[in-house]
Amino acid sequence: MNTQNNSQSAWSKMTNSITFKAVSIGFLILLLLIPVSMVQDLIRERRYASESVEEEVSSKWGHQQTFTGPILKVPYTYTTQRPVGNKGNTEIVEVDDYAYFLPEELGISTVMAPEILHRSIYDVVVYQAKMVVRGHFSQPDFSQLNIQPVSVDWDNACLYIGISDMRGVRNKVVVNWNNTLLDAVPGIERSPVLESGVTVKTPLKSAATAAKYTFNCELLLNGSKSLAFTPLGKSTKVETSSTWATPGFDGAFLPDNRNISAEGFAADWSVFNYNRNYPQAWVSDQKPYFSSSNFSVNLVLPVDHYQQSTRAVKYAVMFIVLTFLMFFMVELISRKPVHILQYLLISAGLIIFYSLLLAMSEQMNFTLAYIISAVAIVALITSYSYSIFKRWTQTLMAGSLFGLLYLYLYVVLQMEDLALLIGSIGLFVVLAVIMYVSRKINWFR
Repeated sequence: MNTQNNSQSAWSKMTNSITFKAVSIGFLILLLLIPVSMVQDLIRERRYASESVEEEVSSKWGHQQTFTGPILKVPYTYTTQRPVGNKGNTEIVEVDDYAYFLPEELGISTVMAPEILHRSIYDVVVYQAKMVVRGHFSQPDFSQLNIQPVSVDWDNACLYIGISDMRGVRNKVVVNWNNTLLDAVPGIERSPVLESGVTVKTPLKSAATAAKYTFNCELLLNGSKSLAFTPLGKSTKVETSSTWATPGFDGAFLPDNRNISAEGFAADWSVFNYNRNYPQAWVSDQKPYFSSSNFSVNLVLPVDHYQQSTRAVKYAVMFIVLTFLMFFMVELISRKPVHILQYLLISAGLIIFYSLLLAMSEQMNFTLAYIISAVAIVALITSYSYSIFKRWTQTLMAGSLFGLLYLYLYVVLQMEDLALLIGSIGLFVVLAVIMYVSRKINWFR
């Protein structure tokens, strides 16, 4: 009997020791990494569902659009030798080929009319862009390509206008070519640089007659999220405006001037051929890469709640550690034991906060969703803390600390650029407070 009592006493002494409790809490924190990971997977799953809806809507309205053009294509012929038979004989054959020329000047004025389409609980940003494209080509200079002008087929020249998603074209495309209205036909034949767009047949004058070819056209284009431009002119000027208040600018060039307000934005770019790495003229066996010089304007949703939720859940482990540490310090100072299962229930509440935040942010404003979720969890854990402390003073103190933690997290989420600085300062302050409070604890007790 004495042996059994001594064994129970030793077990009780070990389980009530500071070291055992600290090790148990550390092990529990490691176990809680599993549900935290599950919450992160849930956010990724919901984001994927949102992107699927966005893709579905865009496939019917119009995807992200890239406008490339115009490009002048001129056919020509050249002679070459090719082998005949197996005896080393050759014959001279005539081969058809194409030369491509870019405009001297290119100007694009765009007005984007944005709209938010709703599908289930998801929002998709779309737009209708009214584009006016104008500029001019110089007489094609074939000498720079080592091509004889007499071999050029001037009558069968054509103009290519690249549009990445033809489903978004909402008007008949007519090009004013040297004061002559020419209808465009859909499709681009044998282009090494464009995958889709329209073609306009534009007969040219012979090389003996120097000429300048002016053009202008209007496009009404549906798209989603962003509109990109390729600066093909020797001198390219792009102007874009919209009533959307939260634009983003991306690509190889940022706007020279931008004006962003609550009523919308206006931006303009000036790009020269020196700023990009492809020539003004080439032949078919060459393939310049236009995408390296593309720039775009993006219609950004003011708050991406999935991104905010992802950033919030990254602080889950820190919240769990700080909460456990607070209860552990109270346990040491007030000598009121907290069972390991009570730590587990409190941590479950902390993790449910992120699930609540994700679910509510899909239905309402992120800030409102955060306030409701935080207040609910703080109230739940604070009321549960009373069953542990049995004193309202300590309970309200714990609730206040929880409230400060969630307020601190919200500030960090909103100050994206300063998140690291604010987070580091906050952790330093917490560590200083813990050191101060624990300075009189007898850790060898």
